Amino acid sequence: MTPPTRNDLPALNVADLQSLLRRREISPGEVIRALRERIEAIDPNVGAYLSLDFDTAEREAEHSNVELPLGGIPIAIKDIINVNGQPCTCGSKILKGYHAPYDATAIQKLRAAGAVPFGKTNLDEFAMGSSTENSALKSTRNPWHLSRVPGGSSGGSAAAIAADEAFAALGSDTGGSIRQPAAFCGVVGIKPTYGRVSRFGLVAFASSLDQIGPVTKTVRDSALIMNAIAGHDPHDSTSLNEPVPDYVAGLEKDVRGLRLGLPKEYMIEGTDPQVRTAIDAAIKQLNSLGAEIVEVSLPTTEYAVAVYYIIATAEASANLARFDGVRYGHRAHNPKDVLDLYGRTREEGFGPEVKRRIILGTYVLSSGYYDAYYLRAQKVRELIRRDFAGVFEKVDALISPTSPITAFKVGERADPLQMYLADIFTIAANLAGICGISVPCGFAEVDGHRLPIGLQLLGKALDEARILQIAYAYEQSTNWHKARPPIR
Repeated sequence: MTPPTRNDLPALNVADLQSLLRRREISPGEVIRALRERIEAIDPNVGAYLSLDFDTAEREAEHSNVELPLGGIPIAIKDIINVNGQPCTCGSKILKGYHAPYDATAIQKLRAAGAVPFGKTNLDEFAMGSSTENSALKSTRNPWHLSRVPGGSSGGSAAAIAADEAFAALGSDTGGSIRQPAAFCGVVGIKPTYGRVSRFGLVAFASSLDQIGPVTKTVRDSALIMNAIAGHDPHDSTSLNEPVPDYVAGLEKDVRGLRLGLPKEYMIEGTDPQVRTAIDAAIKQLNSLGAEIVEVSLPTTEYAVAVYYIIATAEASANLARFDGVRYGHRAHNPKDVLDLYGRTREEGFGPEVKRRIILGTYVLSSGYYDAYYLRAQKVRELIRRDFAGVFEKVDALISPTSPITAFKVGERADPLQMYLADIFTIAANLAGICGISVPCGFAEVDGHRLPIGLQLLGKALDEARILQIAYAYEQSTNWHKARPPIR
């Protein structure tokens, strides 16, 4: 077999790159240099990255042990996760000049597995958005067509994977922020169970909903990353102290006899007909592999968006109070007093969507409204969780579209409510604390362009191995994951 040229390297997935490194057919330094050339050629159009440090990455790569699980593999990191010495802007002006003084636990675990963090990817400001248009720093475009959004809030990570500007990336998922951009960009994205991956070092948006997870080219690659980052962390009080299975070892298991639930509430009016057709075909494919398809009901799903935008904004209001211009980041010039410092710093530093959510969250937590909104939302959240728990007594996993639509045009959804509804199929999993994955399952023809469609699989808490197994079986029986965007 002819060794790949430097131009060929960025198109590889993690598992294939791992094999080449271990056979010493390429060196980790060559991989970094090839990736650098690809990013310099492509990223001016895509805009996936906010910062890059190839010099440090190349030094680390040259000393990496390729026998480790991820030895020598460069990993892109969403710029809401702290990487020691690197900027962590959260896509916001308010963190201008801030550099992380430590590694998040997920980064420590990646380094322990031999991976090399090398760049920070763009996102909606503080992960608040579904299109990466809310970033205060730059615009990211979808590699399948540059007039389209990559999804959000982990749009930079998903776009980087789709455009072969990264082999794997980390994102965060608060209401679909890994799965929805994975669907829009035609890649794989997994939201782990709440507590399965440590949140220590992840800048908090909504602490009871946030989770770190991988964005990759294949299901196997997601399993490899999950093997590295999952597990208990004493620094995170919400981290689950449960054994971590070998996710890669379970991929090859047969799906014959598994019961897959199709929630009737997830095939709603307004779903793009081409999305519906692709999901129907994916259901038939899973059925042909031996899985039994069962219709189920999740009646409280219709309340998920409303509940999410009460709980998430309330938690954001509390979490973002720490950004005040006193200790780090942007600081208003020549304040008259402390109140003026706080007020002008936050006015200048936060963007419109972040301000909107802080105001909403402060309102629902305020005296006289707490019981009417926040407390009631928490009660409905428990009903949503019970719905899922009841359904998982009958089925092994759930199947649905990841998004009711394909990637929309930049600027097309200026109305915040329209944007919020783009996450209608993903939000409930975060409220229930369960795991979910999006895998490519087809394309829609829109204005003469092919746009990816994502299939979502949801599993009960700590059942990542099962949804990875089902996703892998589907992926290996189709060719959707092999398609690459036209941007070269």
